[in-house]
Amino acid sequence: MNHDMSDFTYLTKEGFDRLSAKLKELKTKGRSEIAAAIQKAREMGDLSENAEYDAAKDAQGLLEMEISKLEHTMSNARVLDTSDMDSNRAYILSTVKLKNLKLGKMITYTLVAEEEADLKANKLSVKSPVGKAVLGKEVGDVVEIEIPAGTVQFELIEISR
Repeated sequence: MNHDMSDFTYLTKEGFDRLSAKLKELKTKGRSEIAAAIQKAREMGDLSENAEYDAAKDAQGLLEMEISKLEHTMSNARVLDTSDMDSNRAYILSTVKLKNLKLGKMITYTLVAEEEADLKANKLSVKSPVGKAVLGKEVGDVVEIEIPAGTVQFELIEISR
């Protein structure tokens, strides 16, 4: 069975551990807090016009959705060991230096899983247009990236880990 790389969520060990801890907290503390809120609302009497009860049930629905989304992410997660990777190509956790050929401007991004993306820290999701374009490319490759303003060409100048 050939898996497309985009079926998986690639995470660093830290990212995986963080999601794991969050999932555990939602399943334990999160669920028990909501159960308590539902119980408290039940004790207030008539459920048909009980706003607290409705709010607690809505919160429960959202929590369960978040839990199942996280479980899905975790079950498709691949924890990356950067030492296994071919450093001649851009992969997740690569830091890529790109040159905007039109402007001659350099930009540097670290490619990360969507869950770890943070533009302020120059961490770019591999599912973003730039991330998708440079994934698997080598130094010297020129990629074309569609942005709202048109197509921009970037040359991959450097790849580091």
